[in-house]
Amino acid sequence: MTAGAAGPATREASASWRALGTGVQVTVTDAGQLAAARGMLEADLAAVDLACSRFRPDSEIVGLDRVMSGAAAGPATVSPLLAEAVAVALRAARLTDGDVDPTCGRALIDLGYDRDFAGIVQDAAAPPRAGRPRITVSCAAGWRAVEFDDQRSTVRLPAGVALDLGATAKALAADQAAERIAEAAGCGVLVNLGGDIRAAGPPPGGGWRIGIVDELAPGQSPDTVPPAQAVVITDGGLATSGPSARAWRRGGADLHHIIEPATGLPARTCWRAVSVAAASCLDANIASTAAVIRSERAVSWLSELRLPARLTRQDGSVLTLAGWPAASRHGAGYGPAAEDGSTGCPA
Repeated sequence: MTAGAAGPATREASASWRALGTGVQVTVTDAGQLAAARGMLEADLAAVDLACSRFRPDSEIVGLDRVMSGAAAGPATVSPLLAEAVAVALRAARLTDGDVDPTCGRALIDLGYDRDFAGIVQDAAAPPRAGRPRITVSCAAGWRAVEFDDQRSTVRLPAGVALDLGATAKALAADQAAERIAEAAGCGVLVNLGGDIRAAGPPPGGGWRIGIVDELAPGQSPDTVPPAQAVVITDGGLATSGPSARAWRRGGADLHHIIEPATGLPARTCWRAVSVAAASCLDANIASTAAVIRSERAVSWLSELRLPARLTRQDGSVLTLAGWPAASRHGAGYGPAAEDGSTGCPA
């Protein structure tokens, strides 16, 4: 997604860079607060990376994996940040009946996603594991086997289980950073972490204009791709999930990062991309990711939740739900959640 102000020119200002392996953008309605906003967001993302990254040996989650690999390992005390990231990941699993499962980390490693995505090279000579990856059985019910005590901030993982908190941790970071910046700066703010978007504080006149991009090639920036639609939000979260942006080829197989827990393999989905609006970026991300995994079943699920959504099929046809605006002839729509106000979380 791309983002910007929708109304007349004011004193909005924006900064963009890369962190957490993705594009980052922060926009504020008071240009004088941009430097401070960027500093706060950079600090938040650095902390999330150090706690939750699977790709740096000094991260807390990698250290937890090492501790849990020991024989008869007991619960390990983790930092408040990692404890919160684990808590929201388990909540995502619970709300989606296990479709969004944080214990799919080993499946991703088995399939070759074992480093920052920018460092993955195509390796036609190394096929993915035949049949079921080794964590298929534990992955299907893995999230229930995670022992987590939120009062003591302790975690215990079954042997062989590796956590992947990437999606939910990034969305959580967008929510928390946007709220913190808006409160500190006293102005409106929009945080965009690779398509995980959160608006907080008073919006600009006309709201925040969000460009929806249905498909990205690996490594491609959404800023270089014409949006398929533009919508406007004033607060809350918006997220888009799809298999194309983090896809790779290995051993003659086309792979991507959205894993179906029941198989440990990339989800076979009818959707090219799913965008969802919700009260928070975290809830939007949970719903959009689960929708990709659920494929056709996502339509009835999202409709029951009354979450505004835009679902693009592999053939390019588009389905909109719960008040998400139809695209105009100029590719713009307004207020994805305005018609029925249904921006609640999945439950």
